[in-house]
Amino acid sequence: MARAQKLKVYRTVAGFNDAYVAAPSQKAALEAWGSDRDLFARGIAELVTDPAFTAEPLASPGVVVKHSRGTTAEQIKALPDPEPRTPQEDNSDRPKLSKQPTKLKQPAPPKPAPKPKPSSEKLEAAEAKLETVKSDYAGRMKALADQEAKLARERRDLEKRKSDDVGKAETAVEDERRVYDTALRQWRKSRTER
Repeated sequence: MARAQKLKVYRTVAGFNDAYVAAPSQKAALEAWGSDRDLFARGIAELVTDPAFTAEPLASPGVVVKHSRGTTAEQIKALPDPEPRTPQEDNSDRPKLSKQPTKLKQPAPPKPAPKPKPSSEKLEAAEAKLETVKSDYAGRMKALADQEAKLARERRDLEKRKSDDVGKAETAVEDERRVYDTALRQWRKSRTER
């Protein structure tokens, strides 16, 4: 049983639209668009990975799905300005009629209202929270450092007392051992003299 090929989504420009197609290869995408030229090599077509744009084409593999590249007003604004016409000189006495009807100039679409400046309120709140968290942990770390310093002092004091007390106890043991050894020798000596 042949394995199904994995589909990819490709996009190219088609007038004022983007044409998407889900296909197993670039060649299959070109065939779906009806192009005999390599649009990928020319940089006119590309692979699309954004899930927002791949869902619809993947639902209908091989079918070209078109999406407008902007509103009608945006498309009209993107058109190049018409070239100015030069009036033709006419030597005849009769007026020359234009073969093309005069086009009425359409009013320019209204400009969209400028976007308001973004609010920095959430950023400032996040920065304030960051400072609070940093300050809280700095206080905790200082308290721990103070405790560590106190414990280090207590340890040094304890080690000094231990050294002094152990030294005294060892001296006492040595003194008592000498006394005992002397008494033991005398006792043994007294037994042998009998």
